[in-house]
Amino acid sequence: MNVHSHSTAHPRVILVKGMRDAVLAPPRGPHGLLLPTPLWLRVPIGLLLLGMAIGFTAGTIAIPLNIFRGHVPVSAAWFLGLAQALPLLFAPRWPLIAWRVSALGFLAGIPVMAGKYFWPWPVTAWLAFMLILFMVGVGCDRQTTVGVGAVTIAGVLVPGALLAMPGWFGLILAGLMIMALTFGDAIGGRTAAEQSLREQEALRRQDLARAAVLEERARIARELHDVVAHHMSVIAMQAEAAPYKIPDLPDAARQTFGVVRDAARDALTETRRVVGLLRSDDEGAERAPQPGLDLVEDLLAGARRAGLSAELAIVGVPRPVSAGVDLSAYRIVQESLSNASRYAPGSRVRVEIGYGRDALRVTVIDDGARTTPEDSQGGGHGLVGMHERVSMLGGTLTAASREAGGWQVAAELPYGED
Repeated sequence: MNVHSHSTAHPRVILVKGMRDAVLAPPRGPHGLLLPTPLWLRVPIGLLLLGMAIGFTAGTIAIPLNIFRGHVPVSAAWFLGLAQALPLLFAPRWPLIAWRVSALGFLAGIPVMAGKYFWPWPVTAWLAFMLILFMVGVGCDRQTTVGVGAVTIAGVLVPGALLAMPGWFGLILAGLMIMALTFGDAIGGRTAAEQSLREQEALRRQDLARAAVLEERARIARELHDVVAHHMSVIAMQAEAAPYKIPDLPDAARQTFGVVRDAARDALTETRRVVGLLRSDDEGAERAPQPGLDLVEDLLAGARRAGLSAELAIVGVPRPVSAGVDLSAYRIVQESLSNASRYAPGSRVRVEIGYGRDALRVTVIDDGARTTPEDSQGGGHGLVGMHERVSMLGGTLTAASREAGGWQVAAELPYGED
Protein backbone atom coordinates (compact mmCIF):
# COMPACT_ATOMS: atom_id res chain seq x y z
CA MET A 1 0.00 0.00 0.00
CA ASN A 2 1.06 3.58 -0.54
CA VAL A 3 1.91 5.09 2.82
CA HIS A 4 4.09 8.10 3.60
CA SER A 5 6.39 7.71 6.58
CA HIS A 6 6.65 11.17 8.10
CA SER A 7 5.63 10.43 11.68
CA THR A 8 7.56 12.11 14.46
CA ALA A 9 10.27 10.36 16.41
CA HIS A 10 8.97 10.94 19.91
CA PRO A 11 6.29 8.19 19.95
CA ARG A 12 8.79 5.72 18.57
CA VAL A 13 11.37 6.61 21.22
CA ILE A 14 8.79 6.06 23.93
CA LEU A 15 7.73 2.79 22.33
CA VAL A 16 11.29 1.45 22.05
CA LYS A 17 12.00 2.46 25.63
CA GLY A 18 8.85 0.68 26.78
CA MET A 19 9.83 -2.50 24.93
CA ARG A 20 13.34 -2.34 26.41
CA ASP A 21 11.96 -1.93 29.93
CA ALA A 22 9.55 -4.80 29.32
CA VAL A 23 12.43 -7.10 28.40
CA LEU A 24 14.67 -6.05 31.27
CA ALA A 25 11.97 -6.11 33.93
CA PRO A 26 8.85 -7.84 32.62
CA PRO A 27 5.87 -7.49 34.92
CA ARG A 28 4.47 -10.60 36.55
CA GLY A 29 1.38 -10.58 38.66
CA PRO A 30 0.69 -12.59 41.82
CA HIS A 31 -1.87 -14.84 40.16
CA GLY A 32 0.46 -17.64 39.20
CA LEU A 33 0.88 -19.81 36.16
CA LEU A 34 -2.40 -20.21 34.36
CA LEU A 35 -2.99 -23.33 32.30
CA PRO A 36 -2.61 -22.93 28.52
CA THR A 37 -5.55 -21.35 26.77
CA PRO A 38 -6.16 -24.05 24.11
CA LEU A 39 -8.61 -26.60 25.45
CA TRP A 40 -6.69 -29.50 23.93
CA LEU A 41 -3.70 -28.55 26.13
CA ARG A 42 -5.57 -27.39 29.21
CA VAL A 43 -7.52 -30.61 29.73
CA PRO A 44 -4.60 -33.10 29.64
CA ILE A 45 -2.33 -30.86 31.74
CA GLY A 46 -5.10 -30.34 34.27
CA LEU A 47 -5.71 -34.09 34.45
CA LEU A 48 -1.97 -34.69 34.87
CA LEU A 49 -1.77 -32.23 37.76
CA LEU A 50 -4.84 -33.80 39.32
CA GLY A 51 -3.33 -37.24 39.08
CA MET A 52 0.02 -36.07 40.49
CA ALA A 53 -1.65 -34.27 43.39
CA ILE A 54 -3.73 -37.33 44.27
CA GLY A 55 -0.77 -39.67 43.90
CA PHE A 56 1.62 -37.55 45.94
CA THR A 57 -1.01 -37.03 48.63
CA ALA A 58 -1.77 -40.73 48.83
CA GLY A 59 1.95 -41.55 49.01
CA THR A 60 2.53 -38.93 51.70
CA ILE A 61 -0.25 -40.51 53.78
CA ALA A 62 0.70 -44.14 53.12
CA ILE A 63 4.48 -43.96 53.69
CA PRO A 64 4.34 -43.01 57.41
CA LEU A 65 1.50 -45.46 58.08
CA ASN A 66 3.33 -48.40 56.43
CA ILE A 67 6.92 -47.70 57.50
CA PHE A 68 6.17 -46.49 61.03
CA ARG A 69 3.13 -48.62 61.70
CA GLY A 70 1.75 -47.77 65.13
CA HIS A 71 4.20 -44.91 65.71
CA VAL A 72 2.39 -42.28 63.63
CA PRO A 73 -1.31 -41.66 64.36
CA VAL A 74 -3.59 -42.17 61.39
CA SER A 75 -5.14 -38.74 61.86
CA ALA A 76 -1.69 -37.11 61.87
CA ALA A 77 -0.69 -38.96 58.70
CA TRP A 78 -3.83 -37.84 56.92
CA PHE A 79 -3.47 -34.26 58.12
CA LEU A 80 0.19 -34.04 57.10
CA GLY A 81 -0.45 -35.72 53.75
CA LEU A 82 -3.26 -33.35 52.86
CA ALA A 83 -1.34 -30.28 54.05
CA GLN A 84 2.00 -31.15 52.44
CA ALA A 85 1.06 -32.55 49.02
CA LEU A 86 -2.54 -31.69 48.16
CA PRO A 87 -1.82 -27.93 47.67
CA LEU A 88 -0.16 -28.95 44.40
CA LEU A 89 -3.70 -29.20 43.02
CA PHE A 90 -4.28 -25.43 43.12
CA ALA A 91 -0.65 -24.29 42.89
CA PRO A 92 -0.88 -23.40 39.17
CA ARG A 93 -3.52 -20.78 39.98
CA TRP A 94 -2.56 -19.68 43.50
CA PRO A 95 1.11 -20.64 44.04
CA LEU A 96 1.67 -18.47 47.10
CA ILE A 97 -1.32 -19.90 48.92
CA ALA A 98 -0.26 -23.43 47.99
CA TRP A 99 3.26 -22.72 49.24
CA ARG A 100 2.03 -21.34 52.56
CA VAL A 101 -0.18 -24.35 53.25
CA SER A 102 2.48 -26.86 52.18
CA ALA A 103 5.27 -25.10 54.14
CA LEU A 104 3.15 -25.11 57.30
CA GLY A 105 2.49 -28.81 56.72
CA PHE A 106 6.23 -29.45 56.41
CA LEU A 107 6.91 -27.46 59.56
CA ALA A 108 4.21 -29.37 61.45
CA GLY A 109 5.66 -32.68 60.25
CA ILE A 110 9.05 -32.09 61.87
CA PRO A 111 8.06 -32.92 65.50
CA VAL A 112 5.78 -35.75 64.37
CA MET A 113 8.45 -37.52 62.28
CA ALA A 114 11.59 -36.49 64.19
CA GLY A 115 13.77 -39.47 65.13
CA LYS A 116 11.71 -41.97 63.15
CA TYR A 117 13.62 -41.80 59.86
CA PHE A 118 16.61 -40.23 58.11
CA TRP A 119 14.59 -37.07 57.40
CA PRO A 120 11.16 -35.93 58.60
CA TRP A 121 9.20 -35.85 55.34
CA PRO A 122 8.07 -38.50 52.86
CA VAL A 123 9.77 -38.27 49.47
CA THR A 124 6.39 -37.84 47.76
CA ALA A 125 5.69 -34.77 49.86
CA TRP A 126 9.07 -33.29 48.92
CA LEU A 127 8.45 -33.91 45.20
CA ALA A 128 5.11 -32.11 45.44
CA PHE A 129 6.78 -29.27 47.33
CA MET A 130 9.44 -28.90 44.59
CA LEU A 131 6.71 -28.55 41.99
CA ILE A 132 4.95 -25.95 44.13
CA LEU A 133 8.18 -23.96 44.47
CA PHE A 134 8.70 -24.17 40.71
CA MET A 135 5.23 -22.70 40.15
CA VAL A 136 5.98 -19.95 42.65
CA GLY A 137 9.04 -19.04 40.58
CA VAL A 138 7.01 -19.05 37.36
CA GLY A 139 4.02 -17.12 38.60
CA CYS A 140 5.50 -14.54 40.98
CA ASP A 141 7.92 -11.67 40.59
CA ARG A 142 11.56 -12.15 41.48
CA GLN A 143 11.38 -10.32 44.78
CA THR A 144 8.56 -12.57 45.97
CA THR A 145 10.41 -15.65 44.75
CA VAL A 146 13.52 -14.68 46.72
CA GLY A 147 11.39 -14.07 49.81
CA VAL A 148 9.75 -17.49 49.46
CA GLY A 149 13.17 -19.12 49.23
CA ALA A 150 14.50 -17.29 52.28
CA VAL A 151 11.44 -18.07 54.41
CA THR A 152 11.47 -21.73 53.36
CA ILE A 153 15.14 -22.13 54.29
CA ALA A 154 14.83 -20.27 57.59
CA GLY A 155 11.41 -21.56 58.60
CA VAL A 156 11.40 -25.14 57.30
CA LEU A 157 14.86 -26.48 56.43
CA VAL A 158 16.76 -24.97 59.37
CA PRO A 159 14.36 -26.39 62.01
CA GLY A 160 14.40 -29.70 60.15
CA ALA A 161 18.20 -29.77 60.14
CA LEU A 162 18.34 -28.90 63.83
CA LEU A 163 15.71 -31.40 65.00
CA ALA A 164 15.25 -34.22 62.55
CA MET A 165 18.01 -34.62 59.90
CA PRO A 166 21.74 -34.08 59.32
CA GLY A 167 22.85 -30.59 58.43
CA TRP A 168 24.62 -31.67 55.25
CA PHE A 169 21.38 -33.22 53.98
CA GLY A 170 19.57 -29.98 54.74
CA LEU A 171 22.11 -28.20 52.50
CA ILE A 172 21.28 -30.63 49.69
CA LEU A 173 17.57 -29.98 50.10
CA ALA A 174 18.23 -26.23 50.14
CA GLY A 175 20.15 -26.54 46.89
CA LEU A 176 17.31 -28.48 45.27
CA MET A 177 14.82 -25.92 46.48
CA ILE A 178 16.89 -23.03 45.10
CA MET A 179 17.19 -24.83 41.77
CA ALA A 180 13.41 -25.26 41.57
CA LEU A 181 12.81 -21.57 42.34
CA THR A 182 15.53 -20.41 39.93
CA PHE A 183 14.29 -22.60 37.09
CA GLY A 184 10.73 -21.44 37.65
CA ASP A 185 11.85 -17.79 37.74
CA ALA A 186 13.69 -18.23 34.44
CA ILE A 187 10.67 -19.81 32.77
CA GLY A 188 8.31 -17.21 34.21
CA GLY A 189 10.59 -14.34 33.21
CA ARG A 190 10.77 -15.54 29.63
CA THR A 191 7.02 -16.07 29.47
CA ALA A 192 6.35 -12.63 30.91
CA ALA A 193 8.82 -11.04 28.48
CA GLU A 194 7.18 -12.74 25.50
CA GLN A 195 3.74 -11.66 26.66
CA SER A 196 4.97 -8.10 27.18
CA LEU A 197 6.51 -8.05 23.72
CA ARG A 198 3.26 -9.30 22.20
CA GLU A 199 1.37 -6.53 23.98
CA GLN A 200 3.92 -3.96 22.83
CA GLU A 201 3.65 -5.27 19.27
CA ALA A 202 -0.13 -4.92 19.41
CA LEU A 203 0.26 -1.34 20.66
CA ARG A 204 2.78 -0.66 17.91
CA ARG A 205 0.36 -1.91 15.29
CA GLN A 206 -2.34 0.34 16.73
CA ASP A 207 0.04 3.31 16.66
CA LEU A 208 1.02 2.57 13.06
CA ALA A 209 -2.61 2.26 12.05
CA ARG A 210 -3.43 5.54 13.80
CA ALA A 211 -0.43 7.22 12.15
CA ALA A 212 -1.54 5.88 8.78
CA VAL A 213 -4.99 7.39 9.26
CA LEU A 214 -3.54 10.76 10.21
CA GLU A 215 -1.09 10.72 7.32
CA GLU A 216 -3.82 9.81 4.85
CA ARG A 217 -6.02 12.60 6.17
CA ALA A 218 -3.13 15.04 5.78
CA ARG A 219 -2.55 13.79 2.25
CA ILE A 220 -6.23 14.21 1.40
CA ALA A 221 -6.18 17.70 2.88
CA ARG A 222 -3.17 18.61 0.75
CA GLU A 223 -4.83 17.26 -2.38
CA LEU A 224 -8.07 19.09 -1.71
CA HIS A 225 -6.20 22.33 -1.18
CA ASP A 226 -6.28 23.10 -4.90
CA VAL A 227 -10.02 22.50 -4.97
CA VAL A 228 -10.67 24.85 -2.06
CA ALA A 229 -8.20 27.41 -3.40
CA HIS A 230 -9.93 27.43 -6.76
CA HIS A 231 -13.35 28.10 -5.23
CA MET A 232 -11.99 30.78 -2.91
CA SER A 233 -10.23 32.45 -5.84
CA VAL A 234 -13.47 32.46 -7.83
CA ILE A 235 -15.29 34.07 -4.90
CA ALA A 236 -12.61 36.72 -4.55
CA MET A 237 -12.56 37.50 -8.27
CA GLN A 238 -16.34 37.67 -8.55
CA ALA A 239 -16.56 39.94 -5.51
CA GLU A 240 -13.85 42.15 -7.04
CA ALA A 241 -15.58 42.32 -10.43
CA ALA A 242 -19.14 42.80 -9.14
CA PRO A 243 -18.95 46.59 -8.73
CA TYR A 244 -17.79 46.92 -12.36
CA LYS A 245 -20.45 44.58 -13.73
CA ILE A 246 -23.42 46.10 -11.92
CA PRO A 247 -24.03 49.77 -12.71
CA ASP A 248 -25.27 52.14 -10.05
CA LEU A 249 -24.37 49.69 -7.30
CA PRO A 250 -25.31 51.14 -3.90
CA ASP A 251 -22.46 51.96 -1.57
CA ALA A 252 -23.69 49.42 1.01
CA ALA A 253 -23.60 46.62 -1.58
CA ARG A 254 -20.19 47.80 -2.81
CA GLN A 255 -18.88 47.60 0.77
CA THR A 256 -20.43 44.14 1.18
CA PHE A 257 -18.66 42.88 -1.94
CA GLY A 258 -15.44 44.34 -0.59
CA VAL A 259 -15.89 42.48 2.68
CA VAL A 260 -16.56 39.23 0.76
CA ARG A 261 -13.47 39.78 -1.39
CA ASP A 262 -11.22 40.47 1.59
CA ALA A 263 -12.61 37.49 3.54
CA ALA A 264 -12.06 35.18 0.56
CA ARG A 265 -8.46 36.35 0.18
CA ASP A 266 -7.78 35.94 3.90
CA ALA A 267 -9.32 32.47 3.87
CA LEU A 268 -7.20 31.51 0.87
CA THR A 269 -4.05 32.75 2.61
CA GLU A 270 -4.84 30.86 5.81
CA THR A 271 -5.69 27.71 3.85
CA ARG A 272 -2.32 27.79 2.12
CA ARG A 273 -0.58 28.36 5.44
CA VAL A 274 -2.33 25.40 7.11
CA VAL A 275 -1.65 23.11 4.17
CA GLY A 276 1.98 24.17 4.33
CA LEU A 277 2.12 22.85 7.90
CA LEU A 278 0.82 19.50 6.67
CA ARG A 279 3.75 19.12 4.30
CA SER A 280 7.00 17.55 5.41
CA ASP A 281 10.23 19.50 5.21
CA ASP A 282 11.31 17.78 2.01
CA GLU A 283 7.91 17.94 0.29
CA GLY A 284 7.33 20.77 -2.12
CA ALA A 285 4.03 22.36 -2.96
CA GLU A 286 1.84 20.68 -5.54
CA ARG A 287 1.87 22.57 -8.83
CA ALA A 288 0.00 20.16 -11.12
CA PRO A 289 -3.82 20.21 -11.09
CA GLN A 290 -5.47 17.41 -9.14
CA PRO A 291 -6.58 14.48 -11.32
CA GLY A 292 -10.11 13.23 -11.83
CA LEU A 293 -12.19 10.64 -13.62
CA ASP A 294 -11.21 12.07 -16.99
CA LEU A 295 -7.76 10.53 -16.42
CA VAL A 296 -8.92 7.02 -15.47
CA GLU A 297 -8.01 5.77 -18.95
CA ASP A 298 -4.42 6.80 -18.27
CA LEU A 299 -4.48 4.68 -15.10
CA LEU A 300 -5.72 1.67 -17.06
CA ALA A 301 -3.02 2.18 -19.66
CA GLY A 302 -0.40 2.14 -16.90
CA ALA A 303 -1.97 -1.01 -15.43
CA ARG A 304 -1.77 -2.73 -18.80
CA ARG A 305 1.91 -1.84 -19.05
CA ALA A 306 2.34 -3.45 -15.62
CA GLY A 307 0.91 -6.72 -16.95
CA LEU A 308 -2.75 -6.46 -16.00
CA SER A 309 -5.62 -7.02 -18.41
CA ALA A 310 -7.66 -3.94 -17.52
CA GLU A 311 -10.97 -2.75 -18.93
CA LEU A 312 -13.28 0.16 -18.13
CA ALA A 313 -17.07 0.20 -18.10
CA ILE A 314 -19.25 3.29 -17.71
CA VAL A 315 -22.73 2.61 -16.34
CA GLY A 316 -25.41 5.28 -16.57
CA VAL A 317 -25.25 8.76 -18.02
CA PRO A 318 -22.06 10.64 -17.08
CA ARG A 319 -22.68 13.86 -15.23
CA PRO A 320 -20.51 16.53 -13.62
CA VAL A 321 -19.50 15.74 -10.05
CA SER A 322 -17.90 17.85 -7.37
CA ALA A 323 -14.12 18.13 -7.30
CA GLY A 324 -13.90 16.15 -4.05
CA VAL A 325 -15.90 13.25 -5.45
CA ASP A 326 -13.96 13.38 -8.73
CA LEU A 327 -10.58 13.27 -6.98
CA SER A 328 -11.62 10.58 -4.48
CA ALA A 329 -12.98 8.32 -7.22
CA TYR A 330 -9.73 8.67 -9.15
CA ARG A 331 -7.61 7.83 -6.09
CA ILE A 332 -9.75 4.77 -5.29
CA VAL A 333 -9.27 3.42 -8.80
CA GLN A 334 -5.56 4.23 -8.65
CA GLU A 335 -5.03 2.44 -5.34
CA SER A 336 -7.11 -0.56 -6.41
CA LEU A 337 -5.12 -1.00 -9.62
CA SER A 338 -1.89 -0.66 -7.65
CA ASN A 339 -3.04 -3.39 -5.27
CA ALA A 340 -4.04 -5.66 -8.15
CA SER A 341 -0.66 -5.20 -9.77
CA ARG A 342 1.12 -5.94 -6.51
CA TYR A 343 -0.91 -8.85 -5.15
CA ALA A 344 -2.46 -10.34 -8.29
CA PRO A 345 0.01 -9.75 -11.14
CA GLY A 346 -1.24 -10.77 -14.55
CA SER A 347 -4.90 -10.88 -13.50
CA ARG A 348 -7.91 -9.44 -15.29
CA VAL A 349 -9.23 -6.22 -13.77
CA ARG A 350 -12.57 -4.57 -14.47
CA VAL A 351 -13.14 -0.95 -13.45
CA GLU A 352 -16.76 0.14 -13.40
CA ILE A 353 -17.86 3.76 -12.94
CA GLY A 354 -21.59 3.93 -12.27
CA TYR A 355 -23.50 7.21 -12.30
CA GLY A 356 -26.48 6.62 -10.06
CA ARG A 357 -29.26 8.98 -9.11
CA ASP A 358 -27.74 10.14 -5.83
CA ALA A 359 -24.22 8.70 -5.78
CA LEU A 360 -21.25 7.75 -7.90
CA ARG A 361 -20.38 4.06 -7.68
CA VAL A 362 -16.80 2.92 -8.23
CA THR A 363 -16.12 -0.81 -8.46
CA VAL A 364 -12.77 -2.48 -9.16
CA ILE A 365 -12.68 -6.28 -9.49
CA ASP A 366 -9.76 -8.58 -10.21
CA ASP A 367 -9.84 -12.35 -10.67
CA GLY A 368 -6.33 -13.19 -9.55
CA ALA A 369 -5.36 -15.53 -6.71
CA ARG A 370 -3.82 -13.25 -4.13
CA THR A 371 -3.17 -12.43 -0.53
CA THR A 372 -5.29 -9.71 1.01
CA PRO A 373 -3.73 -6.28 1.54
CA GLU A 374 -4.19 -6.70 5.30
CA ASP A 375 -1.99 -9.82 5.29
CA SER A 376 0.71 -8.26 3.16
CA GLN A 377 3.69 -6.20 4.14
CA GLY A 378 1.81 -3.06 3.24
CA GLY A 379 -0.42 -3.53 6.26
CA GLY A 380 -3.61 -2.45 4.48
CA HIS A 381 -2.77 1.27 4.74
CA GLY A 382 -3.98 1.87 1.17
CA LEU A 383 -7.39 0.70 2.31
CA VAL A 384 -7.10 3.21 5.15
CA GLY A 385 -6.73 5.99 2.59
CA MET A 386 -9.74 4.79 0.60
CA HIS A 387 -11.82 4.55 3.76
CA GLU A 388 -10.87 8.06 4.83
CA ARG A 389 -11.80 9.50 1.46
CA VAL A 390 -15.14 7.74 1.41
CA SER A 391 -15.90 8.69 5.02
CA MET A 392 -15.09 12.32 4.27
CA LEU A 393 -17.80 12.32 1.58
CA GLY A 394 -20.32 10.38 3.70
CA GLY A 395 -20.16 7.32 1.47
CA THR A 396 -19.57 3.61 1.95
CA LEU A 397 -16.68 1.31 1.07
CA THR A 398 -16.39 -2.47 0.94
CA ALA A 399 -13.15 -4.31 0.19
CA ALA A 400 -13.13 -8.10 0.43
CA SER A 401 -12.21 -11.29 -1.36
CA ARG A 402 -14.73 -12.77 -3.79
CA GLU A 403 -16.14 -16.27 -3.55
CA ALA A 404 -15.20 -16.87 -7.19
CA GLY A 405 -11.64 -15.75 -6.46
CA GLY A 406 -9.89 -12.43 -6.57
CA TRP A 407 -10.65 -9.18 -4.81
CA GLN A 408 -13.32 -6.51 -5.07
CA VAL A 409 -13.38 -2.88 -3.98
CA ALA A 410 -16.72 -1.12 -4.16
CA ALA A 411 -17.24 2.52 -3.16
CA GLU A 412 -20.35 4.66 -3.19
CA LEU A 413 -19.73 8.40 -3.15
CA PRO A 414 -22.75 10.68 -2.67
CA TYR A 415 -22.83 13.61 -5.08
CA GLY A 416 -23.68 16.03 -2.31
CA GLU A 417 -24.84 19.54 -3.08
CA ASP A 418 -23.95 20.76 -6.55
